[in-house]
Amino acid sequence: MTGHNAVRTVPVVIVGAGPTGLAAATLLAQHGVECTVLERWESVYPQPRAVHLDDEVYRILARLGVAEEFAAVSWHCHGLRLLDPRLRTLAEFRRAAGNGRHGFPAANMFDQPELEGILRANLKAHGKVTLRGNVEVTRVTQGSGGARVDFTDRETGAREAIHADYVLGCDGANSLTRDSVGATMKDLRFEQRWLVADVATSADLGEWEGVHQVCDPVRAATYMRIGQTRYRWEFRLGPGETAAHYPDRQRLHPLIAPWTKDVPVEDLEIVRIAEYTFRAQVADRWRDRRVFLLGDAAHLTPPFIGQGLGAGLRDAANLAWKLAGVLDGTLPARVLDSYEAERKPHARALIRLAMLVGKAMTEGGRFGDLIRRVVAPRLALVPGISGHVLNSETPALHRSSLVQRPLRGRSLAGRLCPNAVLDDGRRFDEAAAGRFVLVTA
Repeated sequence: MTGHNAVRTVPVVIVGAGPTGLAAATLLAQHGVECTVLERWESVYPQPRAVHLDDEVYRILARLGVAEEFAAVSWHCHGLRLLDPRLRTLAEFRRAAGNGRHGFPAANMFDQPELEGILRANLKAHGKVTLRGNVEVTRVTQGSGGARVDFTDRETGAREAIHADYVLGCDGANSLTRDSVGATMKDLRFEQRWLVADVATSADLGEWEGVHQVCDPVRAATYMRIGQTRYRWEFRLGPGETAAHYPDRQRLHPLIAPWTKDVPVEDLEIVRIAEYTFRAQVADRWRDRRVFLLGDAAHLTPPFIGQGLGAGLRDAANLAWKLAGVLDGTLPARVLDSYEAERKPHARALIRLAMLVGKAMTEGGRFGDLIRRVVAPRLALVPGISGHVLNSETPALHRSSLVQRPLRGRSLAGRLCPNAVLDDGRRFDEAAAGRFVLVTA
């Protein structure tokens, strides 16, 4: 690599200041690692995107130090209701109130810009992190001593560069970092176009406080309350249909009217109407030497089980402590191989589950008809099935240098330790505080 002696050097450069990048930066700072975050937007990206995270991911927010702030802006989801095309209930799965085995509600709705604002404010408490907004990363190159990140100030046009020991690509679905290391997305053959509408209103819609899934091959839909005055609808678009067909609340109203009923159109404020293509993809590799891919740069999840944003936060939590240990010499560099070995199968398993749920909601033909007409109405009657539908536990980690699971049979290895209440009233995470802990009976 040429010329890197003339540029500033930091241990870690993070490309992208979405939730994944902000979480990685905060976790590294907690371990004393200096890092620079480069982000193309000046401030928080204002449009809502992700709206759900589970209690496993809530523990990561608590580790970041923002559990109380998140609790103040999040909305507890009461479960799942499957509806037929005429909005009649096929099956209902109610979630118990209160906190579960991880110490937090199992399903939490929120507004992503609010969460990002909380994460940015929290990051300011860590002097080890520099956040540079309004810059465009143009190139990531590697040499024997690390990686060089070239970027341009979007306001002045000035070109700069930083040399880093490691680079974390948290730069989303259209990741330049991914391109720079020659990684490609493997398509898992799921692609659907949906209309996503975020609406604000102080009116009481009087709807059940859970997720409503309309199972319909013609117009599948999702409705959910995500805050005190915020609601989201998602509708599958038909052939030739685009978001341009719904430019304002007058055109959108016929779609959402079954839920808003007699609330005047004038009382419904459109926060955003956008078209999304839901995809299922996983990068063929998540690392090239000193460069790692995290979040949407590494995987894209259809939203049907609400695990997209959580997957990125899990990536950050998995990699940050390992990277910190390698940088301070307490862990061998080979530990970094466990990142992809552990995270990739886990992400792929959740993506496949989301695809299955999506197809059950939207598939035509005999399979879809059978699921909706015969199976769904009987699901809630099967003993134990409600627990499985609402269970937020995700798969165990695959074998790696840090996970020693038997080849056959069940094992606790690789499973998330419950955030148990201890004898002194504290939770496990509070006592462990991110350190290694030996738990004995």
